[in-house]
Amino acid sequence: MSEQSHSALEHFPITFFTTVMGVAGLTLALHAAEQALGLSDAISTVALAATVALFLVVLLTYAAKVVRYPAAVAAEWHHPVKLAFFPAVSISLLLMATAMLGRFPGIAQGMWLLGIGLQAVLTLAVVSGWISSRAFVHGHLSPAWFIPAVGNVIVPIAGAQMGYVEISWFFMSVGLIFWVVLLTLVMNRLIFHDPLPGRLQPTLVILIAPPAVGFLAWLQLNGGVIDPMARILLNGAYLFTLIVAVQLPRILRLPFAMSFWALSFPIAAVTIASLVYAGATGSRFHQMLGLALVAVLAVIIAGLVIRTSRAVAAGAVFQPE
Repeated sequence: MSEQSHSALEHFPITFFTTVMGVAGLTLALHAAEQALGLSDAISTVALAATVALFLVVLLTYAAKVVRYPAAVAAEWHHPVKLAFFPAVSISLLLMATAMLGRFPGIAQGMWLLGIGLQAVLTLAVVSGWISSRAFVHGHLSPAWFIPAVGNVIVPIAGAQMGYVEISWFFMSVGLIFWVVLLTLVMNRLIFHDPLPGRLQPTLVILIAPPAVGFLAWLQLNGGVIDPMARILLNGAYLFTLIVAVQLPRILRLPFAMSFWALSFPIAAVTIASLVYAGATGSRFHQMLGLALVAVLAVIIAGLVIRTSRAVAAGAVFQPE
């Protein structure tokens, strides 16, 4: 292995797992669109295969980093911002399990059980890191801190369908509680303190994810019934989508960084939520909105893949920060 390859591996970021979250979100959104239009699941099956392949590449590469450069991994773990990205590993497992549930139920269940175990460990570890003797300041806080909370809310989407109702309620409760707490902290930071650094500006899009995913999880736990809580969560997701849409032109002018992948999964979540709501209520408006968002999501993912490929080829991604 060349010296350049060694350097790239040492600086391979934990944030790369957000690419898996984004592609998995696209897979689920495509499947929801196929169901809405009465099409076969051929396209989403191809997307699922791409998701699994991407996850294996990222996982094996990061595992090699763990073995060869444990100090670099420890530095990421102790980094006040990157710490929140470690649960992206378990979230990726949970998303793939959800996508596989209708195709490979046995594999999906095993992957889901592995995912919730890892999610529980990482949630406890990250929260313990937040409240330990380490000193955090307001500048360390960003919407990326929602990632551990979002992971917990994802659990019931597949878990309730597989009959794991009580454990799904546990993770749902944890996710919603931390969402409320972190939303208060993040809004305080965004309003009353310095603006987010340029590299973290794209994480504003993560504001969309908790209520959108929460809507999907709530629906599974509530027997598919659209009640007032479901409507509050869905419309909360729409509110944050509108807020982000106003900020997006400014964000897109910023230099590319891996944090731009934060645009992918939240948009996927609100897309799926719109299509699921349309299916449950017969709302033509929500169906058209969901299908339009699928097209937007596909453009976003394509753009992110192109820009990431260029950044990797230029060596701009694997650099010390």
